[in-house]
Amino acid sequence: MYTEGFIEFLQREKKMSKNTLEAYNRDISEFISFEGTRGITDLLDISSTEIIAFLHELKTGGKSAATVNRKLASMRAFFNYLIQIGLIKSNPTTGIKSPKIEKKALEYLEIDEVDRLLGAPDETNAKGMRDKAILEVLYATGIRVSEIIEANLADINLRMGFITCAGESSKARIVPLGRPARAALENYIYDSRDALLKENREENALFVNYSGKRITRQGLWKILKEYGVKAGIDHRLTPNIIRNSFAVHMLQNGADLKSLQELMGHEDISATQAYLSVTKNRIKDVYDKAHPRA
Repeated sequence: MYTEGFIEFLQREKKMSKNTLEAYNRDISEFISFEGTRGITDLLDISSTEIIAFLHELKTGGKSAATVNRKLASMRAFFNYLIQIGLIKSNPTTGIKSPKIEKKALEYLEIDEVDRLLGAPDETNAKGMRDKAILEVLYATGIRVSEIIEANLADINLRMGFITCAGESSKARIVPLGRPARAALENYIYDSRDALLKENREENALFVNYSGKRITRQGLWKILKEYGVKAGIDHRLTPNIIRNSFAVHMLQNGADLKSLQELMGHEDISATQAYLSVTKNRIKDVYDKAHPRA
C-alpha cells in the first residue's frame, strides 16, 4: 500500500521516467521482501538496524557498491515520503553512510574507432541502412539507449535537422543531428523502414526490428556488438560508451560545459563535469610530450 502511493508520488510530483519508477519499485519491493523474512510486516516499525541488515545482505550477496548505493537512495526517498505524508517522524536511513565507489576509468572510443564503426554497416540492404542510422544518431546526439528505442518517427525533423528526446525526467529537449546523421536517417526512413515494417503499418516507432515492431534494448545491444566486432574494436561496445565518446569529443573540440549538459539532458552539471577528467588528462599528455621542460 505504501509503495503504490510512493510510486504515484514520484510520477506525479517528480515527473520521473517509466524506467526510473520501475527501478524504485524494484528496490523497495526487494527491501519489503527481505524484512518479511525477518518477521517485520509493518514498514512504519523499521529502524536503522533493519536498514543496515538489508545493506549487509546485499554486500555479502555480491552486489556492487553502486547497486547498494542506489537501493539505499531509494529507501531514503521512500522514508522521506512517509515523513511527508505524516506516517513516521524520522527517517531510519539517516546517518547510514553510502559505500564508497571506486572510480572507473571513463570508457570511450577514439575518433578513428568511431569512423570504423560508422563505416561498418552494409548500406545496400534494409538492415544495414537501419543500423547505419542508429549508429549515426547515437554518436551525433549522445542520447541514452532508452531515448533512442523510445523515439518515434514524429520526433525526427529532417528538414530542420533535430531529434526531440523525452529525457529521464520527461523534460523534452531538442538535439541537433548533423548532416551525416540526417543523411543516414533519410536513407533509412524513405528506403528501408517500410520493408522492415512489412504489414505492421501502424507502428510509430522510429527504429523497428524484423517483425516491424519497436526495437528492444537487447536488440540494440546486439547490433552494437555485431558492428563493434566488424569494426575491429577490441573491447566491449555499449550505448553508453558511444554516449561517452560524443561528450569527450565535443569537449575536446571546444564545446562548453553548459551546452553539453543541455545536449545530454543532465539534471546536474556535476554529471557533465565527469567528462572533464579525460580532457584534462589529454592536455597533460600533450604538455608532457611537447614542452621541453615538462
